[in-house]
Amino acid sequence: MSKRLTCDVVVVGAGMVGAACALYAARAGLDVIVVDRGPVAGGTTGAGEGNLLVSDKAPGPELDLALLSGRLWADLADEFGAAVEYEAKGGVVVAASPGGLAALERFADGQRTAGVLAAPVDGTDLYDLEPHLAPGLPGAVHYPQDAQVMPALAAAHLLRASGARLLTGRTVTGVPRTPDGAVRGVRTDQGDIDAPAVVNAAGTWGADIAALAGAHLPVLPRRGFVLVTEPLPRLVRHKVYAADYVADVASDSSALQTSPVVEGTAAGPVLIGASRERVGFDRAFSLPVMRALAAGATRLFPFLAGVRATRAYLGFRPYMPDHLPAIGPDPRVPGLHHACGHEGAGIGLATGTGHLIAQALTAKTPGLGQGPDLDLAPFRPGRFPADHSATDHFPAD
Repeated sequence: MSKRLTCDVVVVGAGMVGAACALYAARAGLDVIVVDRGPVAGGTTGAGEGNLLVSDKAPGPELDLALLSGRLWADLADEFGAAVEYEAKGGVVVAASPGGLAALERFADGQRTAGVLAAPVDGTDLYDLEPHLAPGLPGAVHYPQDAQVMPALAAAHLLRASGARLLTGRTVTGVPRTPDGAVRGVRTDQGDIDAPAVVNAAGTWGADIAALAGAHLPVLPRRGFVLVTEPLPRLVRHKVYAADYVADVASDSSALQTSPVVEGTAAGPVLIGASRERVGFDRAFSLPVMRALAAGATRLFPFLAGVRATRAYLGFRPYMPDHLPAIGPDPRVPGLHHACGHEGAGIGLATGTGHLIAQALTAKTPGLGQGPDLDLAPFRPGRFPADHSATDHFPAD
C-alpha cells in the first residue's frame, strides 16, 4: 500500500480534459495530483481525431465555450510549437443539394452573430479549397477557426507542462467525505489521496466517479468508429464533412448514425468518420459501420475508393442528455467539481473547461471584478433530476 498523499486538488482522469484541468489549476497556484486507472489518454482521448471545432455548434453555451477554448488552444500552440501537431487548417462543411446549401448558410448566419468566422463558398470556389471533392456539389461554408491536434501528444504535453504529480494505473474506489458532507480526497486501490477538492474528469466514466461521491450525473457512452488510411500526400486539406453531421451530433437517438467526415493529418493518414450509437461499452467490431464510413467518405472524395484502409479504432464519447457537459462545482457535494460529458467535443473544449475549473477552484466569483470568463449556469452539474434514466449505461469491463 502506498503512503498517504496530500495536495490541493485531485483530478480524476488523465485524458485531455483532465490534463487541461491540471494545467490551468497548477498555473493558478494549486498543488495538483492527477490519477487514472489506465495510461495518459487511455480512454476517449486516445480514440479521438483531435478536432477543435466551432463549425458544428449552434449559437449558445457550447459555442461560447468552443470560442474561448479555441483562443486558449492557439495560445498553447504558440507555447508548444509543433509538439502537439496543432494545425489551424480550417473546416469545410459541404452541402449535397441547393436546399441543403441554403439551410447550411442560414445556420452559418446565426453562428456569425456569436463570433464565428463562416464564409459561404459557391460550387466553383469550393474546388479551389478542396480540388479532390466529388464533382457537382453546389457549395459549402468555410470555417477558418476549425483546427486539429494530435490528442494523445497534446494531453501528454499539457500534463508535463502542468508539473502535476501523475499517478497512472490507480483505480479510484471511493470519494471519502467529512462529517459535513464535503469531499476530503479520493480512495484508490493503492492508497488514499487527501485534498479539499476533487475534479471529476473521468469522461465517459464520469457517472461512476460522481456516484462514488454520492452525486448523480447521467453520463452515457456513445460509441464511435474511425477508419484510418495508409499515409498519403496532403490530398484533403481541411476537415471536410457533410452538413448532416451537425444533425447527427445533436441527435438524441440511440440508434446507429453515420455521416461522412474526412480529414488529412500531419503524419499522412486520412481519418474517416463519423459514427454514433449507444450500445453501452460494447467493443465489438462492426463491419456494417466500416462499410458505411467508407461509402460516405468515397461519396465526398471518390479517390479514396482506391486507397487502402490500414486500421480502424473505436471509442466511447461521454454523452449527456442535453448535449452540454457538466462543468463546475457540484452544489450537492462541497469540494466536488465536474469536468465531463463533452461527448465528441472534449478535445476542442478541454482548454476552456480547464480554465473555468481553475477559476472555480480559486473561488473567482461574479461581482468581485474577477468572475469566471463564461457563465457556468448552463453547465451546472445538478441540472438533472436524480431519477433521470440511465438505463443504457453499463460499467466498464
